[in-house]
Amino acid sequence: MRAVALLLLLAACQAGGAPPACPDGTGPAAVAELAFGRNGPDGTLRVTDADWADFLAEEATPRFPDGLTSFDASGQWRGPDGRIAREPAKFLWLVMPAASLEEAHARTKPVAEAYRRRFRQESVLVVLRGTCATFQGS
Repeated sequence: MRAVALLLLLAACQAGGAPPACPDGTGPAAVAELAFGRNGPDGTLRVTDADWADFLAEEATPRFPDGLTSFDASGQWRGPDGRIAREPAKFLWLVMPAASLEEAHARTKPVAEAYRRRFRQESVLVVLRGTCATFQGS
């Protein structure tokens, strides 16, 4: 029983954002992964590739001028009626060296909110995690 309690305590500490012990040559970083659905409520494409490029240039790049990664994805979710809806999506991957999870959240929240407003989307999935990172060869 004590072993289970200790494992739960260790898991809670790690989940709470305690920085990882990073290997030599790397440092702590926060990673944010954002998934943006592209369809409207009627299931038709609402956000074109040109719309996405404009959004990146106007909203994401100014907030993350040091770099970001964007790629196409396919998403699915269960609607209130119980049916599975599938839609094309865009994925934004952000690595923020030396940032806490709180900082990462504060920096990504305006991007998600801007997308929701601009394209009348219900939500944007945001995943935050702590990790170690480096640029090899730099």
